[in-house]
Amino acid sequence: MLSFDHPWAFVLLLLAPLVWYLLPAYRESRQAIKIPWFQRLARLLDIKPSAGAVVRKVGPLSMIVRSLLWLLVVCALARPQYLEDPLVRVVPTRDVLLVVDLSGSMETVDFTNKNGDKVDRLSAVKEVLGEFLTRREGDRVGLIVFGNAPFVQVPFTQDLEACRLLLDETAPRMAGPKTAFGDAIGLGITMFERSEVNDRVMVVLTDGNDTGSRIPPAEAAKIARDNDIVIHVVGVGDPTSVGEELLDEEALQAVASVTGGTYSFASDRDKLAGIYDELDKRGERPVETLSYRPRLDLFHWPLGLYIALSFIYGLVGLLIGAGRKTPVQRHG
Repeated sequence: MLSFDHPWAFVLLLLAPLVWYLLPAYRESRQAIKIPWFQRLARLLDIKPSAGAVVRKVGPLSMIVRSLLWLLVVCALARPQYLEDPLVRVVPTRDVLLVVDLSGSMETVDFTNKNGDKVDRLSAVKEVLGEFLTRREGDRVGLIVFGNAPFVQVPFTQDLEACRLLLDETAPRMAGPKTAFGDAIGLGITMFERSEVNDRVMVVLTDGNDTGSRIPPAEAAKIARDNDIVIHVVGVGDPTSVGEELLDEEALQAVASVTGGTYSFASDRDKLAGIYDELDKRGERPVETLSYRPRLDLFHWPLGLYIALSFIYGLVGLLIGAGRKTPVQRHG
């Protein structure tokens, strides 16, 4: 769409006719030939000599060309622009941090995938989290993995495809065989320190019992609450196990409750998917967007036409010569 950045410049179009009608005509001084019988001739013709000037008569074609030149100048001053299609960018309104357990028990094959094949817990988690990420447009998403210690796999980003790709790169025991659940929450709190949005959500998935954290999960949850972070916990382990692989549901429920989040237990893939669907519904929020329309400047086109037309007009005038223009004598 064509638009003008300075449309008020078209008021200058009125300047040309005002100058034409209000300012006096251009007077050109020329040398005259003196003749001794001029006064006698004036008396015989009964003419009273007076000062005069030669006024060049402007033809209709010349007037059209000059008017067009002035129009091109004004168009260039008005700065014509072509508005391209708007570019829409989604503004992040929420930060979602995924915290995934990579302890040794995550390689236990007790889940089924979409095709009904038996897979390990982590593979099922990757499949469900991949679908969860596809619905995160407008959010910034980060990823922490933990085992013996927590590690930042993906800092907060709107590049959901990169987050999904790096999630696929994870494997059980990659961060060690143990479960440092409390330390993972602590690292997540550190990641949220630079967050500038008010809606901060941490989604933790674990299948074991915290055995080696420097900070207990309950204490980490209190710090998260003080930093306005909501923690949703998803358990995928076996509550009947013992030792490292025991799923301490009571401790996980306490972490979620302290921060105002939820605890859910998923015994299979369908329940796991349902939990993330429910989390997605709970987290509905208005999507904010910024729209920008690129502008392509076009002022050089009328300016270029002005230069070309001025050159052609001047060149034609030189070739035709001033003699083609009829001078008239105006007395006054």
